[in-house]
Parts: sequence; C-alpha cells; structure tokens
Amino acid sequence: MNKYEVMYVIDPTLEDSVRNELISYFSGIVEKNAGMIDRIDEWGKRRLAYAINYKTEGYYVLMYIQGPSELPRELERNFKINDKVLRYLVIRYEGELPAKREPLKPYVAREAAPAQAAEEKPAEVAAEAVEAPAQAEAPVDEEAPVSEAE
Repeated sequence: MNKYEVMYVIDPTLEDSVRNELISYFSGIVEKNAGMIDRIDEWGKRRLAYAINYKTEGYYVLMYIQGPSELPRELERNFKINDKVLRYLVIRYEGELPAKREPLKPYVAREAAPAQAAEEKPAEVAAEAVEAPAQAEAPVDEEAPVSEAE
C-alpha cells in the first residue's frame, strides 16, 4: 500500500451541506477502491493565487490516504469530471504522517492594526512617564577640556 497526499480546491459558493457531501463522496471513492483514509484536513476558504473560472477564492481540502497504485488514477478521473472541483493534486509521499497544521490567524487590515496599537500606547506612555522623573540625568561638565585639532 502506498501513501498519498491529495489536495483539492472546491468552489467556495457551495453550501455547507453540498460541500460535505462532496468531501464524503471523494472519501467513499478511496474506501471503494481498497484504500484507507488517514486524515482529512479542511483548510477552509483561501484566496487563490490567480483566478480560476473567474473565482478568486477556493475551499481547500487535504486528505492523507493509503491505497493501491490504481487509486490515484481513479481519484483524478473523478476530480476531472466534477465541475465543483476547481483544482486537484495527488502526490505520493514516504515517511510518517505530517503533523496537523494549525489554522491561519485571521487577516487584520492595516487600518485596524493602528487602532489596536493606539489602545495599548496610553498604558505604556503612562508607565514611562512614572519612571522618567525618578531617573536623574547626569550633570554635564561644562569645564571639560576641549581639544583644538586643526
């Protein structure tokens, strides 16, 4: 049995129930062809690098499977004939199952970031203002010799 990593991008305009049926449909293909599913990671909606069929977002699904060498061909055939799948990739890998990726943190717009920083600054400024008077500056020696280098 070979190990495979299968990633496919689904049309993001599909409803949740249709998307879940599609994911279970592809999982069923793996099981019908003497394969075994190790893990299914749904990454959710992501922005595409370029528009595909005038869509700029896609719903990413990553599957780790084990199966015979004929399984990738059957999966790719089903990906190709399904209009709801924008792109797919099936690769063989060796080694241990990689650790599950943590979901990305939500994107914070640049305009919102300064607003959050502005909320934190008054507390920091107040703390610095309390410390500033406590520190005495060193006296400046005005009679220090000045070298005349010409």
